Amino acid sequence: MKILTLLSLLATHVLSDSVNIEDNVGQFFSSGHTNNWAVLVCTSRFWFNYRHVANTLSVYRSVKRLGIPDSHIVLMLADDMACNHRNPKPATVFSHKNMELNVYGDDVEVDYRGYEVTVENFLRVLTGRLPPSTPRSKRLLSDDRSNILIYLTGHGGNGFLKFQDSEEISNVELADAFQQMWQKRRYNELLFIIDTCQGASMYERFYSPNLMALASSQVGEDSLSHQPDLAIGVHLMDRYTFYLLEFLEDIHPSSKANMNDLFKVCPKSQCVSTPGHRTDLFLRDPGSALITDFFGSVRKVEITMETINLTDPIEQVEQTFANGELQKETYSYVDQLPVSEIIHQKPKQRDWHPPDGFILGLWTLILLVFFKTYGMKHLKHVF
Repeated sequence: MKILTLLSLLATHVLSDSVNIEDNVGQFFSSGHTNNWAVLVCTSRFWFNYRHVANTLSVYRSVKRLGIPDSHIVLMLADDMACNHRNPKPATVFSHKNMELNVYGDDVEVDYRGYEVTVENFLRVLTGRLPPSTPRSKRLLSDDRSNILIYLTGHGGNGFLKFQDSEEISNVELADAFQQMWQKRRYNELLFIIDTCQGASMYERFYSPNLMALASSQVGEDSLSHQPDLAIGVHLMDRYTFYLLEFLEDIHPSSKANMNDLFKVCPKSQCVSTPGHRTDLFLRDPGSALITDFFGSVRKVEITMETINLTDPIEQVEQTFANGELQKETYSYVDQLPVSEIIHQKPKQRDWHPPDGFILGLWTLILLVFFKTYGMKHLKHVF
């Protein structure tokens, strides 16, 4: 009987130790990041690639909504569709044919635009090898406690992604850049998403730890567009990004949705292509990695032991002069710039001036009439 009791106590002790070990392991492999960063890249130029700019700006809007500030977002757009002369609605970019949401917005901060979006600049941003004169807004100032989201969209093929239709980055170059980031302690966990044809070929060569990758299509498949708009003559988005953003719209900063939910956002019945993902390099179970670990931002919380009563009215402190009179301060609004009036007012009428060449043409006409009437013999009377 005593032996059975001892065995039961020993088994209980072993089970409790195993539970503690599992808890410690779970805590060890939890994200533990202290800051979030996002690198969002559109690699395509020209009006017919409107959808790639809309893809990138839509993801930009989503990560900002979930808490990542502009100071932690590196936005690279190879073309400015908002100011393109073919755009029937200048200063706007839409990702849905209902034209209700302008993803360009009023507060977009583009860090690299136009011909600044090159393979070299992209790799320099990732590895931190930028000239000393580069401003902070163009730098990825991450560390070993940073979770980084990298989103790429454009035209690609088996093992490469085109930049500006003039150069390309290979999957080997991208894999080596991520390895440099890991060796230089530039990330804690990294989520790589690419929306391009044969996108899965871009993560085949990855070998860095703590990295998770998603692609819109498998090798040999095209990534298709979505939301055609007859008014502007192009498609507004790509299918994979469209359904990804549809999923992100239901995410809020306290959501418990995990990466396994993200893997299901665009089945083949919707995307036509076959989305892929790779998780073998990721140290945690994808089910324990929240969507907000990459698309959201860590919120700083200050812990206090003081009790604060929020129901009591705020007491206003009144200052008095020596003679007992109350000191009264008057406040007024500063006159604001009348933007609405400036926009809608009629342009100021300018004084009329003859166009260039008008005086010269008039004198030529006078001389022609004179020669026609009097001939060359009277020319001496003119001069």
